[in-house]
Amino acid sequence: MLIQSHIVDLPTPTGVMRTYVHRPKGEGRFPAILFYSEIFQQTGPIERAAKIMAGHGYAVLVPEVFHELNPIGTVLAYDDAGRDKGNADKSAKDVQGYDTDNAAMISYLKQQAWCSGDIGAMGFCIGGHLAFRAALQPEIKATACFYATDLHTAVIPNKPGQHSMERLADIKGELLMIWGKQDNHIPTAGRAEVYQKLTEANLSFTWHEFNGQHAFMRDEGERYDPQLANTGYQLALQLFGNTLKKA
Repeated sequence: MLIQSHIVDLPTPTGVMRTYVHRPKGEGRFPAILFYSEIFQQTGPIERAAKIMAGHGYAVLVPEVFHELNPIGTVLAYDDAGRDKGNADKSAKDVQGYDTDNAAMISYLKQQAWCSGDIGAMGFCIGGHLAFRAALQPEIKATACFYATDLHTAVIPNKPGQHSMERLADIKGELLMIWGKQDNHIPTAGRAEVYQKLTEANLSFTWHEFNGQHAFMRDEGERYDPQLANTGYQLALQLFGNTLKKA
């Protein structure tokens, strides 16, 4: 399937949020995926991953997750300076800012003739957490979270009662949780804590742990595992095919 890409600058309560849109070419109405990057924003690997999903018949929106804290168009490098800046941004942005970002993208999609109105979410690393956060929105029917960081910590600024794991009752859609057993950012105890809480909340979710390192989906760097990445895409496509493309 051929795709097209364009940029839209969406107004949010915390400023303009540049959002990259990748969607199928031609006529039609397509389900949408809110696609969340790592702390580095839309790098080459993130853009390619979003286009893979778009090529399977989805309108994919990639927001600049730290738009309040950087000039429009900022992409951080996969180096120590980029990592330090991204982690500082993660620690500076209030978690409720992601909620208004999600609402802005959902509102935009509802106005587009090319969107079917069926919406999911997907993300890697902090983006896995932000996809999980998007699942709090009632419009989100399915969410694929890849090695979601900080679900088991308090690193992201939260007001009382606003931690993502404190709002599980707001999640109505299906979750796909994918992890790497050799991920030094999310220890075994952290994964176990998340699993227990999702189970206790009686959420609809599937859970996969692979022998992979953090960022095994990223097609740059020594941690990339092409075989696991392909499996991850297939699991996500199965989830969205079952939930967003139902007749």
